[in-house]
Amino acid sequence: MQTDPNTTDPDTTDPDTTDLDTTDPTEADGPTAPADPPPLGTPTELATPLGTFPAVAGDGVVRVRNVRYATARRFEAPVPAEVRPDESSDRRFQRLACPQPASPSDELLGRPLRGVEFDEDCLRLTITIPEDAPDGPMPVLVWVHGGSYVSGAGDLAGYDPAAIVREQRVIVVAVTSRLGLLGYPTDDAHPANLGLLDLIAAFRWVGEHIAAFGGDAERITAVGQSSGGDALAHLIAAEGARGLFHRVILQSAPLGIRTGRAEMQRRMAEAAGPLAPDASLDDLFAAQARAKQAAAGSGLRSAMPFGPRAGAAPLPAEGDIEAAWREHAADLDVLVTWNRDETAFFFEVDPRLAALAARPVIGPLLRRVITRRTTRAVYVGGARRFAHIVAGGGADVRVAEFDGHPDGSRIGSAHAIEVALLFPATAAWEGTPLLAPDGARNLVAAGAALRAAWAAFARSGAFPAGYVPTGHGWAGSLLARRV
Repeated sequence: MQTDPNTTDPDTTDPDTTDLDTTDPTEADGPTAPADPPPLGTPTELATPLGTFPAVAGDGVVRVRNVRYATARRFEAPVPAEVRPDESSDRRFQRLACPQPASPSDELLGRPLRGVEFDEDCLRLTITIPEDAPDGPMPVLVWVHGGSYVSGAGDLAGYDPAAIVREQRVIVVAVTSRLGLLGYPTDDAHPANLGLLDLIAAFRWVGEHIAAFGGDAERITAVGQSSGGDALAHLIAAEGARGLFHRVILQSAPLGIRTGRAEMQRRMAEAAGPLAPDASLDDLFAAQARAKQAAAGSGLRSAMPFGPRAGAAPLPAEGDIEAAWREHAADLDVLVTWNRDETAFFFEVDPRLAALAARPVIGPLLRRVITRRTTRAVYVGGARRFAHIVAGGGADVRVAEFDGHPDGSRIGSAHAIEVALLFPATAAWEGTPLLAPDGARNLVAAGAALRAAWAAFARSGAFPAGYVPTGHGWAGSLLARRV
């Protein structure tokens, strides 16, 4: 390979929090042409046994963008794509995302989809390798983004893996797949879990081809945050997904709202109505909005109404998923994490919660109590239960709580805050309210230990005992223990 330079019941919660909107960000400005010189790196080529791929180099890494791992017609299952090294030549400077409506948390996360191009032809991978790649095969981390199954993309500026790739000499593969009704149709006329099938196709592509990029196909670690972590947990139980990865990191997966969704999904299907394959995106987004509205009143489950449907391929029935976890756990190394103040995030994006927290005298107390209860209900309880189930099936499992936050933070260790430390693209995170008052300035140094811990896990399954500290400008740490 050469580069050429040039468990708490979710329904027993405070009623003021039951319709909390946990959608991650995503309003974009539409397609934008790269500036001159291109902001995403310098043009180069990457020679591999599969052929020579157009790439971009910079910041100590080489990126091959928008490699097609599968193709799919609307509402149809993905079909593996032929490897064509030159296919993404004209897209080496583009960040692609599945079409999606705007998200209420866009501003809190710094408008992460600025400059992203929306395209239904979005079954793509971006592969990032060290510019000075070692001779031996490198561990591979496959990143599955969050966004409540309705927003985001794998290759965003705020998910730039250059720091961990450069420092730890690993490969990061970022996956983009279908979202919302395009990925998780509500009617019975189409496969329900297209987004999960996309992810299976992506992991198969990585397993078959990552060696050509210097990766070790025997050391693939799946890393998912929020709904990305939830998706990976479902993949562990899914038919046809066993063996696609042997290590998995679930960050802030909302496993506490995984069950009891059938009635909510029935109402969503009724509200959305039949989904025509030739409908306009505007019509589909309108149906998606109706479905989301119909989910209201389902307790905390209505915070993430879209997503996998149990009992529809490739998933077993809801009552059989835990047994599938046990059955498929024996060859897994598992790290499950959550943040201390997960749902503090949503006080910043939900006007009702913001008004509640602003009440004189009692507001801050209500904020603390609701954050603690909902964090336990949505994240902590389900994560612990999952960890014990897979440990009972033979997996080597660690759980960890992250309480890191910028010095002087008002929000605390909220949902998604650790992502900025793992992917410390300062320009993308600067000014982001989540990192206020000044957490973006020291991201590279502050997250060095966390990135080293993730890479160590990917390398050997080992994880530091005790705590992983944050660095200058931040307070707190990740406190881990073995299950």
